[in-house]
Amino acid sequence: MNLLDVIGPVMIGPSSSHTAGAVRLGLLAISILGEQPVKADIALHGSFARTYRGHGTDMALLAGLMGWMPDDARIPEADIYAEQNGIQYNFSTIDLGELTHPNTVRFQLEGASGKTCTVTGSSIGGGQVRVTEIDDFPVELNGALPGVLIVHKDRPGVIALVSGKLSEYKINIAGMRVFRTNKGGSATMIIECDQTVPEEAIKALKETKNVESVRFINKVL
Repeated sequence: MNLLDVIGPVMIGPSSSHTAGAVRLGLLAISILGEQPVKADIALHGSFARTYRGHGTDMALLAGLMGWMPDDARIPEADIYAEQNGIQYNFSTIDLGELTHPNTVRFQLEGASGKTCTVTGSSIGGGQVRVTEIDDFPVELNGALPGVLIVHKDRPGVIALVSGKLSEYKINIAGMRVFRTNKGGSATMIIECDQTVPEEAIKALKETKNVESVRFINKVL
């Protein structure tokens, strides 16, 4: 148990799940996109969908998409700043099924460079979060450490090749999870690292056989 477990996160209220967690989900989403979005479609599920206006979840999500921290005093007016920053946004509700955590959001984001991504994540309590899908691929990511998301073909040896590349750049792997749609099809690899992965290492990973795409995901707080 740590101090966060006892007193909760430092934040603008009213709720760690609906405010601090929502900010962190927005921060993770822009880290995955790789830039601040200019367009954001934000679909809310469960408790988020029912209470987002009253609990300020909408403002917290926008704050995260602008890179703000959970204790930023501007959060209650995030919509004003989002419009000033030229972010086109839309909130809607969505039913992702009974098995989905009630505090779940699905972002569809587009950046100024034309980059796009879809990110689904949940605020699971105490300001902690979990991303479960990126671009419709299943993942498991909490933002506690820098990470690399790799989409690749499900072939023997890919994991070893990727691990070897990271070792060449003195990157220590803290954890790894691999998900696949079906045997021999597409797969995703989430690698959490003890340090930031430099751009040259990302480039080397992109050139690895059977690797289709690579995203660096920075840690959130």
